Amino acid sequence: MLTLDTYPCPLIAILRGLAPSEAPGVGQILFDAGFRLLEVPLNRPGALEAIQALRRNAPSDALIGGGTMLTTNDVDAVSETGGQMMVSPNCDPEVIRHAVKKGMLALPGVATPTEAFQALAAGAHGLKLFPAEMIAPAVVKALRSVMPDKTWLLPVGGIGPDNMAAYIEAGANGFGIGGQLYQPGADHATLKRAAAAFMLARQAILQRS
Repeated sequence: MLTLDTYPCPLIAILRGLAPSEAPGVGQILFDAGFRLLEVPLNRPGALEAIQALRRNAPSDALIGGGTMLTTNDVDAVSETGGQMMVSPNCDPEVIRHAVKKGMLALPGVATPTEAFQALAAGAHGLKLFPAEMIAPAVVKALRSVMPDKTWLLPVGGIGPDNMAAYIEAGANGFGIGGQLYQPGADHATLKRAAAAFMLARQAILQRS
């Protein structure tokens, strides 16, 4: 069974717009930096092919999956590529249950306690708090106070190396990181610098825990 338990303070790299031809190089940079959770959102061309390319070069402890997965058909499509993770911007219990049935790590998006409990009841392995721009650390603290103790809370949206610690102190467990890490067509040097900055922030958090 897939779980986040082996990934302390997990950082999920959100690779929106990743071209299949770029996937091997981008993936290798992120794997070398220490990233082990990679997500390619499905609402851009070539997403499924990019997931396949990432899977071919992924370390054995890496999880590769799809994002913006809105339907059970999306789950089936990603599963057929070998994808191991379902990430969505919303809470659809049917999609969550289907992903869990397929053996995928299910990380649906929620923004309210009602959605959070619905997602957990459907079998979600963790909760993507989205968009984090409207879910401040104070809101995370409030959610943490009513969630089951071992619920994974992962803010996504506007997350940078400079605001991660505040979310962790409020009760978050990890993050999804998009545009501040990866932009389509960005040169490898820029990606390496961004990946290193996020990993330094993560290491500082782990050292304080």
